[in-house]
Order: sequence, then C-alpha cells, then structure tokens
Amino acid sequence: MEYKDKLKIAALTIASLAALSSVIFLVTSSSKHYRRRRRKQQQQQKQSSSCYLQSHQKPQLSFKRVLLDNSFSQFKHLNLHAASSSNFHPYEADIKALIENPESLEDYYSDHQKMSEFFSYVWIETETQLKDLAHTLSKHKVFAVDTEQHSLRSFLGFTALIQISTRNEDYLVDTIALHDVMGVLAPVFADPTICKVFHGADNDVLWLQRDFHIYVVNLFDTAKACEVLSKPQKSLAYLLETYCGVATNKLLQREDWRQRPLSAEMLEYAQTDAHYLLYIAGCLIAELKLQDRDNSNCPNDKLDFVLEARRRSNMICLQLYAKEVEAFPGESAASSIFSRHLNGQRGSSISYETQDLVRCFCTWRDLMARVHDESLRYVLSDQAIVLLAVKVPTTPEEIFDTIAEADLNVENVNLNSSLPSPSPVVCSHLDDLYCLIKDKKSNADEVLLQILQNCLGPNGSCPLSVYNYALLINCDLIMKNRLVSKQSPVINSKQVARKASRELFVQKFSCKSPVYHNCRIYANDGRLLCYCDRRKLEWYLRRDLAKLVDDDALAITLLFEPKGRPEDEGNDFYIQSKKNICVGCGEGSHYLRYRIIPSCYRMHFPEHLKSHRSHDIVLLCVDCHELAHAAAEKYKKQVAKEFGIPLFVRKVVDSKEIPVISESSSSVMNVEETGVSPLHLRTAAMALLRHGQRMPLKRREELTQIVMQYYGGREISEEDLERALLVGMSPHERRRFEKKRRFSSKHSTEVILLDKEQMGAAYTMAVSTTGNSLEKAVTKDGLETTEMESTGHGPHGKQVVDHILEEYGEDGIRQFCQRWRQVFVEAVHPRFLPAGWDVMHRRDFGEFSVYNPTNKAPAANT
Repeated sequence: MEYKDKLKIAALTIASLAALSSVIFLVTSSSKHYRRRRRKQQQQQKQSSSCYLQSHQKPQLSFKRVLLDNSFSQFKHLNLHAASSSNFHPYEADIKALIENPESLEDYYSDHQKMSEFFSYVWIETETQLKDLAHTLSKHKVFAVDTEQHSLRSFLGFTALIQISTRNEDYLVDTIALHDVMGVLAPVFADPTICKVFHGADNDVLWLQRDFHIYVVNLFDTAKACEVLSKPQKSLAYLLETYCGVATNKLLQREDWRQRPLSAEMLEYAQTDAHYLLYIAGCLIAELKLQDRDNSNCPNDKLDFVLEARRRSNMICLQLYAKEVEAFPGESAASSIFSRHLNGQRGSSISYETQDLVRCFCTWRDLMARVHDESLRYVLSDQAIVLLAVKVPTTPEEIFDTIAEADLNVENVNLNSSLPSPSPVVCSHLDDLYCLIKDKKSNADEVLLQILQNCLGPNGSCPLSVYNYALLINCDLIMKNRLVSKQSPVINSKQVARKASRELFVQKFSCKSPVYHNCRIYANDGRLLCYCDRRKLEWYLRRDLAKLVDDDALAITLLFEPKGRPEDEGNDFYIQSKKNICVGCGEGSHYLRYRIIPSCYRMHFPEHLKSHRSHDIVLLCVDCHELAHAAAEKYKKQVAKEFGIPLFVRKVVDSKEIPVISESSSSVMNVEETGVSPLHLRTAAMALLRHGQRMPLKRREELTQIVMQYYGGREISEEDLERALLVGMSPHERRRFEKKRRFSSKHSTEVILLDKEQMGAAYTMAVSTTGNSLEKAVTKDGLETTEMESTGHGPHGKQVVDHILEEYGEDGIRQFCQRWRQVFVEAVHPRFLPAGWDVMHRRDFGEFSVYNPTNKAPAANT
C-alpha cells in the first residue's frame, strides 16, 4: 500500500509541475509576444514621423463622390422637389400609395419554381457592366437584393458588396470599384412597378440611402412575411434550411468584405443569400394566399395576409437614414465609460482630473477617427482610455506601454483579437497624445484644436480626403462656439431664463450615458439572439458562458443553448440595433427615456402584458418630450371622460369622524360638501405647523377651517396637523416626505397602526365628479394604500385597466396600447423610430432573455 501511495504522490507532483510549467510558458510567451510587438512598432514609429495613411491606402479613400463625410453636419437626403425640405423622403408619396393600396403579387409570383443549383455568377466591376445590369433589371418585374457592410476600418461604415439575383442570373456588384457611379441603379430601385425582395431590409434600406442615394420603393421583405405567418423562426438561415435544404455559415457575415479578391467561401456565401430569395418569397406568398383562403369562411377575420405582408414591407421603405451628431465630440463615449468602467469600480471616488482626462481622450479619439476614417474601437479602446486616465503616463514611451498593457488584457479574454495595439493612428500621433496629457491643466479645447490643425492644416501631417476635408472648419466652429457661448450677451431675459431652465432640465434628467450599447449575442450556430449592453455581455464572459468573437464591435457567442430564440417569438424589433438619438427629430446630444403607455395604466396590466416594456420606451429630446407629454395628458382626460373614471381624487374626509356613508346619492353629496382637496389639506396643515403662530389671525382661521373640514368640524391638535400631512400620499411619497423632513414621526406610526386595527372602518372617502355623475373611491388611509399612485392620478389608472379587462379582456388592453402609440405618433411625428417598431405591436409574452438553468443572467435586451 505504501508503495502505491508513493506512486500516487509522485504522479500528482509531476502533474502539478507540468501544469505550473505550462502556465509559466504561457505567461512568458505572452510577455515575449508583447515585447516583440512593442519593439517592432517602435521601430516603425521611428522610421517615419508622418501619418500612416501616407503609405497605407484604404479602399474608401479612392472614392471621389461621398454623400456623407466625417464632419459634424447632418446627412442630406435626395431632394427631388426644390420647394420641399431635404429631411423628407423623396418617394414618400409613392410608398404611401403602396401602403394604402397594396398591389397583389400575382403578377410577380405567378409561379415559384425552385431555383436551380448555382455554379456561376456575374461579377460587376465596370460602369458599362453596371449600366447593362440596370437595363436588365428594368425589364424584370421582381429581383432579390442583399448587401454586405464593413465598419471596423471606417468611421461611419460603407457598403462593400451588393448581391442581386433574378430568375436567370446572379450578380455580385463591386460597390468599392463602382462607388461613385452606383446612382445608375437608383431609378430601378425607386421604380414602384418593380418589386424588390429583401430579407430583414431595415438596415439595408438605410445603408443604400447613406452611400448611394438609392431609395427602395415597392419592397417585399421575407422576414415580414414570416412575421405575418407566425413562423417559429424568421432568420434567413432558417428559411434556407427549411425551403431549400441549404446550410450557411453566418459567421462569414463579419468577415472583411473590403478585401479583393474575395475568398471562394465568401463568394459562395454572398451568392447564396440572394440566389434563393425569390424562390423563398414565392413559397411564403403561396402560404399567405392559403391562409387567406382558409380564413375566407370566417367573416370576423378581416386580415388579408398577403396585403398585410406587403404593407409591413413597404413601411420599411419610409425609413430615413440619420447621422448621429453630438453637441461635442466624444461626449457620449465619455459618459458611457464613466457608467460602465469607472463608476462600477470606484463609485464616487473618481477625481475631476480623471474625468477631464477621459473626456479629453474620448474627444481626441473621436477627432482622430474622423480624420483617418477609422472606427473608434480601432483607434483606441475604452479600456486603454480608462488606464491612461488612471495612470497618467508622463512620456510617449509610457503612453505606448499603457495602451499595449490595456489591450493585452483584452486580448487575453478575446483570443481571436487581431487588432494592432497601439493602433497605427496612435503610433503616428503619439506626440499629440503626449501633449494632450502634459497640457491637461491648460484649456483642453484649444489643445485639441491645435492638434487638429497639425493633422489637417496647411502643413498638416495627414492627407486630406473626401471624408475629412470639411472637418477642420466644422470642428473649429463647434469648439469656438463652446468656448465663447458663456460670454455671449443676451438681451431678452425671458429667453435667457427659458434657455437656462431647459439646460438645467437636460443636465438633471437626460440620460448620462448611452442607453443602447448594441453589443450582440449570438447562438453557437452564428444566429443573432439579441442586442444587449456591455454589462450583460461582461456577465457572460466572467462566468465563462460565452466567448468574444468580433474585433469590430463587442459581440459574444454563447457556449450553451439558450432558452428560446427571438425568431421563435415573432418580432424582429428586438434583434435590431438601436441608435442613441431622439426618435422624433434625431437629436443626439441629449435624450430622455419616454414611456409611450403611461405608467399609471401599465403598472396595473397583467404581468405577461406589461413585462415587454422596451418596445414602448423610446428616447426623446427635451422638446419632443414636451410635445409627447402634453399630448398624453390631453388624452388622459379623454380616457377619463370615455370611461367615466375621473383623473384626480377631488375631495377626502376622515371617515372616523363621520357616520358610515350609505350608497344614497344624498349621502354622497354630503361627503362632497364636507370633504376637502388632498392638496389643499396638506398645504394648509404644513402652513399651520410652520407659521401658525406668526400668520395673521384671519388667514390662520381660514386654514384651520380647511383642516377641520377634513376632521368633520371638530377641534384639531398638532397631532391632527401632522397626520393631515400624509393624507392622499402614496407609500413612496410618504417615505420621501418623511426622509426629507427627518420626520419618521410617532404620528405616522400611529396612523399605520390605526389602519391595521380598523381594517373595515378607517377609510378615506374620495369623491369626484365627471360630467353630471358622481364617482367615489374608497381607499385605506395608511402605508398599505395601493390606489393612490405617485403619478398623481390616484386610483384612476387601476380602475381604467380593471374596467377594460372586465369588459373586453386582454384584447382590450392590446387595443388600448395601440391607441396610446397612435397618440404618440400623431403628436411627435417620429422619423427615427427603431426598425421594427409598430403601432400594431401585439406581442404578449415576456421579454426575450438568454438563460442558462445553472447560471441566471439578467434580461438580454436593453
């Protein structure tokens, strides 16, 4: 036995030493890799002090006609009519005509024979070929379209490839080679007599507008058809497998589509996406028609499935691309870093100097990304900005090492990372970054302006391009306006007061960091599950439930099978990226969350109807928020009149001081005559407690009569006054009030105890009038009160919801929600709603969440 034990101990020792040596080897190799990369990049830096773009040509820098540069100006849409604004859709009339009177698809899909296996395609790379393609497409009644995008090495992103398929041929259009002449295809895409088939066209429609002024008119979206048919999934991969027996690798979607030539695998993937779309569309339309025939015997079901799919598809065409423009460069990125990295680790201990450095680095990164047409992530990572602000390196070498250290930590988590660190942008402008840190005590705005001059000025180190030529003047104006705005004299004092009030409101109530981080979560088969914020994404990574898979933007692939998929749940709103801008006007410098369906109603919905909140919470600027709020308050009054349920509790009395009230109208009238407004009661009680002995006798008697009226006319004491301060308050309001007054008083406790002892007797009778009718609501006077909501409408919301559920059931609640969405749309006229948002939204189950039975994560959607 001893011999065997010794063998076991020896074996364990050897295994431990082997494991330790493996760890040492990994650490050593990682360190060697880091030092080798640092030496190589320092040598490259010493060899040339000029910008890396002098020797590194990017494909987009050869474009001569760019509709959207990297300056701070808004995007200008095609303007077909000189008298109209460029902010309106140029083909709005044609699209609305298709929405209001959808055409039958008989002419487009009289037959849908299965597409043959493809072996060849036509590569379009010359203007002559493109014109021939436009002429060919103009003779077809329908063709299929898909696009591939690139965003890592571009500030705003651009379309790198367009795939077009007819029944006879597949075309791959090299939009990099033909970027300046892609407008040749615009008339075909805008022709309302030709149907364009996409799958999930929400982003494609916007990208075509952004890059080429191509506007899609007459669209059939196979994803919308799946939605109408209530398919179990809506992804293109699912449709390809179901109808065509074809499997695709969706991870190829994130490849670098700028490269030429494209690999054989990428070419096959691109061709597949469009090749089978026409056949799939024909199959779906046949199913839509079958549903219509099945429902023809049901007179109550008036939904025309084919026309509804057409209507939803063409609604996508009305979207307009909007450029996110900040009030100051890098402002939203800095706010995001504060909330995600610094606040979570250091709380309120962040020094002002650290915060200022984070803002400076974010501004510098934003400007450098615009100058060099790179993504923010490529220029400088968030982790590097945090470490630079915390360590405050004092030499260019230390700056270099700090960035490399921060990115090395990220690379250890993301083994697939291939981004250079520090980036060529940092290496080319390391001295500028050093000056920014060294001059942190001086005016950072002036330093940044000087850095921009060094890049793009008369003797600038960076080459001018169509993307940055307008940046210098544009940025100069923004920063100078920021510097002198506080010194500008304003004559009109009312305008000054209103502006100051607005700015204070924005500062206090607007979101302090981006609401949507648009991080992506993929299933292990490459299908997109949802978008989430970075905090949720990091939750999965810390628990080894996922791995990072994307260098372009944070994205993870789950290492387990999730519970449910968004395709199973019938709405693509939740698998679309969302912009941090006002959905009304596109304002990006500030925004507030706005609840389209007021909380006073929604909080009383059945749980499965109210749990799905993100669809009805949107971002609005202060001005649009004011419009929406005013319309909502007006509509609440209409709801109160419609249901005969008053908005406010008009008068209250202390039921302990009067006889039990019968149901007769005379008794009700007696309560109204003797009752008092909760607001007047609390105001009177507060005034008497604070200034009773000092106020004029006549005024004191008036206020005393108000309080006595609540207590049935008897004499009142100081305890009665303190009890009166709590009348009509919700539990939340009471706690806040007591905390503010440092008044967790014995009288408040006595009120609570009294309520518990007199469950059947101690009530407050609330009486109000609507028209000629009298309504009464009985509520407990104490912290157990649930009907006096903090929204200021008392029991109104609960009574309305209860009435709807009793009379109309859950369908009534859905229609009630649709009415509120319509009110919002008519008040704000939103032009920048997220893709997939719909007034008729009918989803009635819980929020999609990625769930692992042994590791519960927070909800995935933001």
